[in-house]
Amino acid sequence: MSKPEVLMIGPYPAWDMDDLDDHYLIHRLWEAGDRGTFLARHGGNIRAIATRGELGASADLMRALPKLEVVSCYGVGTDAIDLKFARDNNIRVTNTPGVLTEDVADLGMALMLAAARQLPAGDAHVRDGRWRQGNMALTTRVCGKRVGVVGMGRIGAAFARRAAAFDCVISYFARMPKPELDYAFVDDLVTLARQSDFLVITLAGGEGTRGIVSADVIGALGPDGILVNISRGTTVDEGALLDALEQGRLRGAGLDVFLNEPAIDPRFAALQNTVLQPHHGSGTLETRQAMGQLVRDNLAAHFSGRPLLTPVV
Repeated sequence: MSKPEVLMIGPYPAWDMDDLDDHYLIHRLWEAGDRGTFLARHGGNIRAIATRGELGASADLMRALPKLEVVSCYGVGTDAIDLKFARDNNIRVTNTPGVLTEDVADLGMALMLAAARQLPAGDAHVRDGRWRQGNMALTTRVCGKRVGVVGMGRIGAAFARRAAAFDCVISYFARMPKPELDYAFVDDLVTLARQSDFLVITLAGGEGTRGIVSADVIGALGPDGILVNISRGTTVDEGALLDALEQGRLRGAGLDVFLNEPAIDPRFAALQNTVLQPHHGSGTLETRQAMGQLVRDNLAAHFSGRPLLTPVV
């Protein structure tokens, strides 16, 4: 029996690629010199797409694959996949929730601590020899502070548990209150920001949350506030955030996500009150191996006629 043909939008780690090559005929789109010619040659036989969260799968791409049955996404975010097109054309979509939750929450806590205690500045103060001339400026504490969590899904809840261990007072914004959680629900983002010392964004991306952390929200957080974003760059008005950071209307930010990644706005590089990460919330060996395994398990389930493990559509 011939192997099912799978289109890969971008590469996975070697341990996943080796296994995928063993079980499927893999077409590597990122290696194609001319995507149109490549899809015209191979698209008629492709039954699955393996993609990454930031690469997604557009309607135009799926339309070029008449036998497409399933899109398996390496990542939890599916905002770059045209879910409506998939749903309308009976194409299944899976992602990798759960396995990355704890690592993303860990990085969110690390960013909050690093931005508040100015860990990069302290590291530079030691390495540059400035410590011999005097102590660095005082920073702000984390323990006992008011933390507003924007989005209370898996990652938001995991982050809140960590912040609660620092005796922080937790409030949150979500589509609906979650009575099972012992945190205060706030149904207005400006109000949440105004009553928070730290505002931590854990929302899913997509049109429904685009720019939801607006200039008004950032203004309400105020000059003593710190913003942490471990969701998607699209959820924050990035221009307003940069203006506030540059003008001292916000104390600082810890950011793992940006618009136009990886070619981010060069204004970030000049800021001394930010801690920046390269969208690395899930970037541990353990989590990336688990993500790849879940992608492969979903593909295997589909092609053997078993229920998908983590269906989105």
